[in-house]
Amino acid sequence: MDTAARDVSSSKSKKATPFLVLGAIGVVYGDIGTSPIYAFREALRPLAEVGISRFHVIGVTSLMIWTVTIIVMIKYVLFLLRADNHGEGGTLALVALILKRTKRHSHLIVLIGILGAALFIGDAMITPALSVLSALEGFTLVTPMLSPYLLPLAVAIMVVLFRVQSTGTAAVSKFFGPIMLLWFLIMGLGGIIHIADDLSIFTALNPLHGLNFVAHTRGAGWLVLGAVFLTVTGAEALYTDLAHFGRKPIQLAWFWVVFPSLILNYLGQGALILAQPAAVVNPFFLLYPEWAILPMVLLATMATIIASQAVISGTFSLARQAMNLCFLPPLRVSFTSPLNTGQIYIPIVNLVMAIGVLSLIVIFRSSASLAGAYGLSVTGAMVLTTLLALFYLQIVKGWRLIWALSALSPLIVLETIFFGANVLKIADGGYVPVLIAGLLFIAMRTWRRGAMYVEAQDAERSIPLKPIIAELAQRSAKSPSIVEGTAVFLTARTNMAPTVFLSNLKHNHVLHQRNVILTVRTSERPYIPTSERMKIETISPRFIMIRLTFGYMQPHDVLKGISLCWSAGFQFDVNSTSFYVGRRKFICDPAERAAWQDRLFIALSVIAVDPSDYFGLPSDRVVELGEQITLKLAPASR
Repeated sequence: MDTAARDVSSSKSKKATPFLVLGAIGVVYGDIGTSPIYAFREALRPLAEVGISRFHVIGVTSLMIWTVTIIVMIKYVLFLLRADNHGEGGTLALVALILKRTKRHSHLIVLIGILGAALFIGDAMITPALSVLSALEGFTLVTPMLSPYLLPLAVAIMVVLFRVQSTGTAAVSKFFGPIMLLWFLIMGLGGIIHIADDLSIFTALNPLHGLNFVAHTRGAGWLVLGAVFLTVTGAEALYTDLAHFGRKPIQLAWFWVVFPSLILNYLGQGALILAQPAAVVNPFFLLYPEWAILPMVLLATMATIIASQAVISGTFSLARQAMNLCFLPPLRVSFTSPLNTGQIYIPIVNLVMAIGVLSLIVIFRSSASLAGAYGLSVTGAMVLTTLLALFYLQIVKGWRLIWALSALSPLIVLETIFFGANVLKIADGGYVPVLIAGLLFIAMRTWRRGAMYVEAQDAERSIPLKPIIAELAQRSAKSPSIVEGTAVFLTARTNMAPTVFLSNLKHNHVLHQRNVILTVRTSERPYIPTSERMKIETISPRFIMIRLTFGYMQPHDVLKGISLCWSAGFQFDVNSTSFYVGRRKFICDPAERAAWQDRLFIALSVIAVDPSDYFGLPSDRVVELGEQITLKLAPASR
């Protein structure tokens, strides 16, 4: 990009910052912003049997405030948002950054990345269901008669939300941003009004009260810690959503709006319970006068719908990163913004998420039940992200191990304690995210092993292209036979003979008058000018090599790309051109009885996008040449 173009881009970016901040409030912080609806209520629930005292309320308030401050603000907003991979964030972005610099411990780093991604998706299925159900349950404060309708309404809301995902994050955030801004302002106002009920709540700002609570509250204290972690719902999604809005807008949204509103609301809920202990049944909605409860429930419902967007868009980003790291098969990706590479939509991921969320709503039926299921997956994902951050500081930033450990050990200790507290919730539904994450881990691990196996097989069979061309030029005119027209052979390995080209020679014994070896690549830039999109190299009178580069926002239109070759003297006529595409059929090794990994890899390959569709090739000009590959993914064959 030239200087003038960069200046224009920078100017547009500055003008867009307020809108990106508003969008970040609506999408990135929707999840964290709705935690006050249920977090305080669930944290105090285990203490009901022993009687909730002033000591308990101040201790829990202190734990919530400092959990948000340390984990969300310090770890994610101030530290991890700076650890981006070309603007991408999340667990897999850290994996990619580290693997670029070193191959040491690569196996361990990959395993951590796969497990972290699986845990995130397990959490992402629970969070929307939990958020929406908790808001709708506020209607019972208006009239208990609405209780039978809450479950069908939650299902309907989720169906609509997943249906609108194809419009893109930008379109969604334009609608969501103003609503969430209003939500945070009113949430902070509700806290301010009730802080005066008992000004001693300000002592909760001292972290010693939280530590004292943990030290003197035994069995119930661990259950409380598990619920306190609900305050950081969506923190991993915050990091994963980095590509959707950028670091600066996300940070500005946090300090200007989100953090002050959260702290004020938690202080207000604590003061309200100190003054009116009966308010513990639903302290969030009881912050507001009776006439305002119905409007607040309606606003909370909209806010929780918006909150669900954070983990959904974060899942799209994570899935794309997983594809780039060969953790998932190549899926159809739609880019929904001309300004930002991170704003994407993946249909198959959207469908899987929708099925998972709807199933959880129907099975658990209430936010209290889902609160028990929540926590284990997200705490596990956070611990793994912190471990990756340790590698990041050492390998990417060049820190000594002692300094990296000194910086991150407080986080590791804190998150490990929260993880231990959430382990106690396995019997109460905590097994659900673990089961989901376990299945996803097996699937991603199997796909990566299978992809590496196939790549190794390709490398073993690869033959340099130019010696083959030289050998063909020395043969007689009848071996192979020369046929009219142009043949285009797609390949991902530059300077190596495409498999489909070799198969055509072997089985059909023909060579076209003109043969094009075509490589297609995707740039990190949104648009590639026509002058930079095509590179052509003449290898021999019958062979040319073409490299096409498209921007991530441009359709990978191979026909249009090849037509640019007219200016280089290559006359392209689609009516006399055949496009040769390889189609692979994977089969299990009959000698292996325990071939479940092979079968799983084959099943995953079915959802991979078809190359001819992806490149927009004319169906009547495509020739598919298949090959059969026998898989051997059992541990002994590694």
